[in-house]
Amino acid sequence: MATARRIISTCTQLGISLASAESLTGGRFVASLVDVPGASAVVRGGLVTYATDLKASLAGVDADHLEETGPIDPVVAAQMAVGTAAQCVADIGISCTGVAGPDPQDDKPVGLVYTAIAFGGKAKVFEHEFTGDRDAIRSQTVQAMATNLDEFVGELAFGPEAGQASNAGGDATE
Repeated sequence: MATARRIISTCTQLGISLASAESLTGGRFVASLVDVPGASAVVRGGLVTYATDLKASLAGVDADHLEETGPIDPVVAAQMAVGTAAQCVADIGISCTGVAGPDPQDDKPVGLVYTAIAFGGKAKVFEHEFTGDRDAIRSQTVQAMATNLDEFVGELAFGPEAGQASNAGGDATE
């Protein structure tokens, strides 16, 4: 994947590391990064927090918030990204949580996914509404994470104009 190679290259040039916390993708995103030769210079690791309670115990999501909102929530995605960066001692944390289907979860529709990127203890969250079957939604999530991260590290390395060259395909909120 060209995007993964570019992410690894840019992070290597910047001397920054990253880690992921993944729910519905089950580790697919970090696997796509470690497929790239030289990824060990950048990728610290990943947390697969598929079970809701692991989002709190491993990724540092506030358990009370999880109880109140459920796992498909923008704050949960933000806290997962910040938490994985802290747990894995990485400069950047990236996360995803959402509904891959086939059924809705906690009154959230199939295809609703939140991804987040954390840097310096702050997170940017993206909301996505994907379509297709379970595998398609999981694949679209991995692609969105890669696109968002590529844009983010491009902006770190080359300024805001570099990041605007690609569109992440989701609505960003902070």
